[in-house]
Amino acid sequence: MDNFELARRDFLKKMAVGTSAALMAGEPKLRALTADGEKVIHPRAKADSIILLWMGGGMAAPDTFDPKKYVPFKPGVPVAEIESTFPAIDTVVDNIKITAGMEKIAQVMDRGTLIRSHVLPDLGSILHSRHQYHWHTGYVPPQTVACPHIGSWIAKVLGPRNQVIPPFINIGQRLEGVGEQEELKAFTTAGFFGGEFGPMNLPFPEEAAQSVKPPKGMQPSRFENRNALYKRLVDESPNRAWLSDFQQESMMRSMENAYRLLSAKERAAFDISLEPKESFEQYDTGRFGRGCLLARRLVEAGARFIEVTTEYVPFLNWDTHANGHTTLKAMKKQIDGPVAKLIMDLEAKGLLDRTLVVLASEFSRDMIMEGKPGSKATDQATENVNVLKEMKHYGQHRHFTGGSCVMMWGGGVKKGHLYGTTAPQRPFMAVKDPVTVTDLHATLFTAMGISPKTVFDVEKRPFYATEDGKGTPAMGVFGS
Repeated sequence: MDNFELARRDFLKKMAVGTSAALMAGEPKLRALTADGEKVIHPRAKADSIILLWMGGGMAAPDTFDPKKYVPFKPGVPVAEIESTFPAIDTVVDNIKITAGMEKIAQVMDRGTLIRSHVLPDLGSILHSRHQYHWHTGYVPPQTVACPHIGSWIAKVLGPRNQVIPPFINIGQRLEGVGEQEELKAFTTAGFFGGEFGPMNLPFPEEAAQSVKPPKGMQPSRFENRNALYKRLVDESPNRAWLSDFQQESMMRSMENAYRLLSAKERAAFDISLEPKESFEQYDTGRFGRGCLLARRLVEAGARFIEVTTEYVPFLNWDTHANGHTTLKAMKKQIDGPVAKLIMDLEAKGLLDRTLVVLASEFSRDMIMEGKPGSKATDQATENVNVLKEMKHYGQHRHFTGGSCVMMWGGGVKKGHLYGTTAPQRPFMAVKDPVTVTDLHATLFTAMGISPKTVFDVEKRPFYATEDGKGTPAMGVFGS
């Protein structure tokens, strides 16, 4: 058994302890004061909703939003000389260039802010699951409690925008039948907040409409009876012994919310087949593109937090341990049109100013460096080559945590703005205005009108929205 499998199993074992504790815990209580006695003051909200476009697997910044020296593929070229495998292209903002394959995104760069200085911690052996857990919850695993996803924090603190529409919706990620499914489940939850603040999972956008309809052919009266029977079965289940009263009540409220949606007119928002043909075709580049369309429709209907993912599956999509350049060409075709269309549609509908769209990944990638300088992380590239021999060797195949990119549109951020920089030569470390995960979360919370010091009592101890309440928002990304 290799070191990565041992680390993965250890991670799962420790996370199971936190999950069990969450099921037994009582209701978390919102505090007016921090543990230091400081009053929690919420900022004025700049946005009402967030759409997180998640590039699961490690999106390589030098091949996407932070181009470096381009060296084309040629057998015999030393790998150490290659910095970017795509040439830089102009955007509509004079001082911002991105890479070829994202020509449509280049046309909407004037609507947002590009952060080039997002930094991630070195968590030892680099497991995507650990970094994704950290990014989505703000806490480095393992923890003694089940930490809520950032979408659950927003759902809990702010509540729904529309009482019928689930406040937290997760689009595009399967939680069954894929690699590392248990690790994905570990952070795709409401944790100690309870089931009603967890995500509505819609792995296939084209099937979302079916998820908000009673079973085909079932009469309304029979469906109502089935719902009542299900509630009774849950109430009488022997598993109740493993749930606190709060968790049981939260589960029942979650069921009632789902039942209410099934009979509401807003459920039409889930049916992307109702989108006009011309618009649908511009989004229809695959599951991610259709997920962007669904996200736009759900924001229109009143969703609070939506995550749309290209889907994390080990060694697929952005997880380029080999054949990186060819894979990224395909990934760019999936995201370029839909992301640009989403921004333009939100703007045309008057929603962009109050909707924060965030494009991010758990870390970047590099041609030769694993982790960052000084890291003891084991190299996970499929092959260790010093000179290009085949096309499969051409690409960013190693995890890099020293400098990553986050793109933000709408929601009060500056337009056509570049925030932070990385070094012009390898290693491409963030050298100006670094933004940690803790500070990025503080920035997102601030945009939504939530103090980064928001704190709940959980198991008789304070638990903060950002780790220890110390998140500092990057206020330089916001306009006046």
